[in-house]
Amino acid sequence: MRCRKVTAAVCVAAMLAGTLHAGESRLRVQTAEMSRAAEAAIDRALRYLDATQNADGSWGSTYKSAETALAIMAFMVRGHMPGRGQYGARIDKAVTFLVNRGREKGGFLGSERQGMYEHGLATLALCEAWGESDNEQLRDVIKKAVDVIFRSQNPAGGWRYSPQPVDADLSVTVMQIMALASAKEAGILVPDKVLEKATRYVLSCQHPLGGFCYQPGGAPGFARTAAGVMSLFMADVRDSVSIRRGLDYLLKADNSKFQSVSYYFYAHYYAIQAMYQSGEANYQRWYPSIRDAVLARQRPDGSFSGADAGASPAYSTAMAVLILGVPYRYLPIYQR
Repeated sequence: MRCRKVTAAVCVAAMLAGTLHAGESRLRVQTAEMSRAAEAAIDRALRYLDATQNADGSWGSTYKSAETALAIMAFMVRGHMPGRGQYGARIDKAVTFLVNRGREKGGFLGSERQGMYEHGLATLALCEAWGESDNEQLRDVIKKAVDVIFRSQNPAGGWRYSPQPVDADLSVTVMQIMALASAKEAGILVPDKVLEKATRYVLSCQHPLGGFCYQPGGAPGFARTAAGVMSLFMADVRDSVSIRRGLDYLLKADNSKFQSVSYYFYAHYYAIQAMYQSGEANYQRWYPSIRDAVLARQRPDGSFSGADAGASPAYSTAMAVLILGVPYRYLPIYQR
């Protein structure tokens, strides 16, 4: 059950109480993951984001919706919520930026270049903020944003960059699945057939080697596989052979993946979530390695060095926080 209209501290307390019933030894394992170094790095990163928010409430320049969405979730993953606490005003301003963009564009939250990818991220962030925000227009904008996703699904079940049902690729499709899963958890009606079609498209992108391809028939890659596996978890096909094969592909990749891989932050944003969803054994094996690798990328000003093509400091910093902050369990979408 999703924690809504309560403080993040209450959410975490409830989760820890439930874990206690499973045994104190398991609780010790699950709460020992957040190192002091990681916590300090997250706090420095949030101070950087606090200092670099645009006057209109956004972050970035070219992909404002995407970077603003990631920044909102970065603050929330640490337990900061809209309108409350140290960064409450910052988050409120960011939520208002996305809400205004949605109202102006009939529910569409993206830009012209990476439209539906940005749209999916922004919808996800607004769904995660809903229930913790006092913005009365948030629900209406979310419903319209979800309707845009419905209308843009192509016959094969996927999505591409334009909000038109004409093409599809794995990356954009995964982001819509994440947004729809969050919307469904938040109480928005998401017909089963929409997610079923999307799942079929994701499965059509799986390579015989177990990895996932950008489009059916392509070559598998680490980042695409991490995204594909996570989307299947979000679509609630947890015990599928496809997930096991995808996880195996990720686990068998050379350990250099923690230091250098294409679309670094994008890849590990999905990979750490997939490992967490797959269970404690994979998660405990994976998290310390990616935590230490990400920590090494932090700059003195609190930002993180960009490793993704065209990545801005705000993007890389918010993504780093979302990777490092998995042990907090604050965002409902990332809970098991």
